[in-house]
Amino acid sequence: MSKRIESLQQMLATAPDDTFVLFALAKEYENAGNRAVALDFYQRLLAVDPNYVGLYYHLGKLLEQSDKIESALNVYKQGMLIARQAGDTHALAELNGARLNLEDDDF
Repeated sequence: MSKRIESLQQMLATAPDDTFVLFALAKEYENAGNRAVALDFYQRLLAVDPNYVGLYYHLGKLLEQSDKIESALNVYKQGMLIARQAGDTHALAELNGARLNLEDDDF
């Protein structure tokens, strides 16, 4: 286990619902090639804070890489709703672009 993951795990032990720590752990495990654990942390973050806009793009990409295309599309669409509600036009554009690219691959 990397020092970074170890530090984040210690932080999580004291604050199990800390959205930053959950997201950071998901990204660290994803970067380490452990998609299953990364997915668990993304899903945990989604349960803790479904309005965490940055989650949706990264979760969708992870699902794409895992060949879960329909799930990725659903995550992008859900994220677009959250981004629109938050007024986050940058995230909305990124999520829409990812969705369109994925849908274009179907043809």
